[in-house]
Amino acid sequence: MIAVIGLVVGVVAGLVLQPTVPAELQPYLPIAVVAALDAIFGGVRAMLDGIFDDRVFLISFLSNVIVAALIVFLGDQLGVGTQLSTAVVVVLGIRIFSNAASIRRHLFKA
Repeated sequence: MIAVIGLVVGVVAGLVLQPTVPAELQPYLPIAVVAALDAIFGGVRAMLDGIFDDRVFLISFLSNVIVAALIVFLGDQLGVGTQLSTAVVVVLGIRIFSNAASIRRHLFKA
């Protein structure tokens, strides 16, 4: 219930405050969102499997976002930012779809 309340408060705060992302951070935001989605899908799968641990989820969430952003930053510094961004999205996308398939199998037994 706390997570749902936090989500509602976050959405309302975002709509009311309308924050802007600085131009130099804009390339990293989509990668951070995909990394966060990977952690969320992994957390849902772990919850359905009965092995969810909130500490592991928090560390996974933060480390996924930070590592993905650092990889894209490194790619930008090396001049291959788009290639590394694509690589991060592909790897995280595979993990997201794998977790989604596991969730589907658990919920629908198919």
